[in-house]
Amino acid sequence: MIDTNVFVSSLRSARGASFALMRLIDQGRFIVSVSTALLLEYEDAATRSLADTVFSADDLTEIIDGLFAICERHETYFHWRPYLKDPEDEHVLELAVASNSRYIISYNKRDFAGSEQFGIPVLTPQEFLRELGEIR
Repeated sequence: MIDTNVFVSSLRSARGASFALMRLIDQGRFIVSVSTALLLEYEDAATRSLADTVFSADDLTEIIDGLFAICERHETYFHWRPYLKDPEDEHVLELAVASNSRYIISYNKRDFAGSEQFGIPVLTPQEFLRELGEIR
């Protein structure tokens, strides 16, 4: 389960851990879960950040379509809101629970305080890449 801030970060720089993580998605080493709401959030946040990237709006559409094609799609049918500090992150936690995600990958670890009660720790992209053995 990859949070929006990681997706947007991957578009801004090809040098960081977010980009390295996103490049691994189609290699089958891990499964990324998405929902329609999350993909729409990716698109919205990325569209607002396009000026900070080398991508066009058409490129972004292709990237989102590609994610839709290779990620595991889920719907959420339950809402325990409010549970997290930031109400905008509730759907991310709900998706992580619904998809039985092992991790939430985010730069905003504090925003997901309490996710460990569902057995879902929050890792930064660097921590997850270390977990995969991609970096030391």
